[in-house]
Amino acid sequence: MTKRTRRNHTPAFKAKVALAALKGEKTLAELASFFDVHPNQITTWKAQLLEGAAGVFGPGWSAAEAAPAVDVKTLHAKIGELTLENDFLAGALTKAGMLSAKR
Repeated sequence: MTKRTRRNHTPAFKAKVALAALKGEKTLAELASFFDVHPNQITTWKAQLLEGAAGVFGPGWSAAEAAPAVDVKTLHAKIGELTLENDFLAGALTKAGMLSAKR
């Protein structure tokens, strides 16, 4: 018997499986074989969905709050700074003979 590697499921997949379990149209065993996950995992995802569902309808919830605000100017400045450092270091290493010119 071979050992299965650990799988990482996306949040969308987890929500899909948990919603299918909530519908109750199929048993846990049927859902487990259909989605190829363990029944205990489906039960856990279903419980997490039920716990977090109240937060969706709570006061002040919006899609904008779910994603943190990103300052694009700061990110562009950081990209420029890192590019400058990389270019400087590549030049210094090339002069020192530690980095080949073909890169």
